[in-house]
Amino acid sequence: MFDRPLYVERIMAFVDAPFIKILTGVRRCGKSTILKLIMKRLVEERGIAPEQIVSYRFDSMEYDGYSAREIYALLKGARAPQRRTYLFLDEVQEIEGWEKMVNSLATDFDVDIYLTGSNSRMMSSEIATYLTGRYVAFRIYTLSFGEYLFFKSHYAEVGDPKQELAEYVRLGGFPGTHLQAYSQDEVYTIVRDIYNSTVFSDIVRRNQIKKVDQLERVVKYVFNNVGNTFSASSISAYLKSERRSLDNETIYSYLDKLESAYLLHRCSRYDLRGKAILKTQEKFYLADVALRYSVLGYNEDSAAASLENVVYLELLRRGYEVYIGKTPDGEVDFVATRQGEKLYVQVTQEITSEKTEKREYERLLEIHDNYPKYVLLTNDFAGGNHEGIQTMHVADFLLSDAY
Repeated sequence: MFDRPLYVERIMAFVDAPFIKILTGVRRCGKSTILKLIMKRLVEERGIAPEQIVSYRFDSMEYDGYSAREIYALLKGARAPQRRTYLFLDEVQEIEGWEKMVNSLATDFDVDIYLTGSNSRMMSSEIATYLTGRYVAFRIYTLSFGEYLFFKSHYAEVGDPKQELAEYVRLGGFPGTHLQAYSQDEVYTIVRDIYNSTVFSDIVRRNQIKKVDQLERVVKYVFNNVGNTFSASSISAYLKSERRSLDNETIYSYLDKLESAYLLHRCSRYDLRGKAILKTQEKFYLADVALRYSVLGYNEDSAAASLENVVYLELLRRGYEVYIGKTPDGEVDFVATRQGEKLYVQVTQEITSEKTEKREYERLLEIHDNYPKYVLLTNDFAGGNHEGIQTMHVADFLLSDAY
């Protein structure tokens, strides 16, 4: 069990605070492991007795059909007598009415509660009813590039980060695929299983979708167009070319469900001149780049889009809100904001001509403020400064502490 301090440290800061701790994220991104790491820390660093720690996993068949009232009674009986109990409830969204149950436990007893879930029902309107002001949420992501290098160091020799980046982009960051040396085919088999269980359990079964082939066609279109501006009409036209028809409302409904299962991230456009978030021409990025390859197969031509996806996820991991920047003459790949901080990022595989160089730098030079601006490349000798714009290798940026 490898440590993931990025998340563990954040969550440990809230131990014994009067908030329910909620961990969300795509299936198999490491939420359950993080709960175990917190339990371990409580015993080893905080001196909590093991009998004060109570842990249940509700996606087990053992609790299939249990009501929220029955689970409440179970947890009430499992508490440590006359001492604070630390409750760890994994995949709690499987229990109908879990919000009211958790609120009752927090109100009725001396407990510190930690929850995980793989569906945005975890963050539904029911929480607003029962848990307003009483919870803090942590979004868990698949392995960062730095975490990937740390995991790999336990079973193989780690080379130069600039060379390792290519493998990270190809294999993705699901933790379970980096516990030992798996082949590319083995990694994609594991990730395909994660994809299938998410689509069929969290989307098809939960939403009673009948036309699964339609949903899968939408998924494949989105996966194949990562980082491209998007509209429902573009999917509709694509489906018509395949002699399938699907209305825009159904397309948006499918996209909402893919977001709810944490498979997709929607990235809105931000007008840098008008300083407003735009509701059209958004982009979608994947929860992990390996999802694309596990469904569509590996294709070197998609490396540029995958690099963009990797940078986008890294900015989210670090707590930034991320948008596509609209300029009068084009766009900036990412505008990232965090508590008054801002940075601008252009991602390109390599600059092979003066025309490409002009395009990448001009968009950033149009922005007249003093926030950091980056052009990220995969050229071995990427580096330097161009009129205040920092040029960096993507690997260096992903490992940097400067932002």
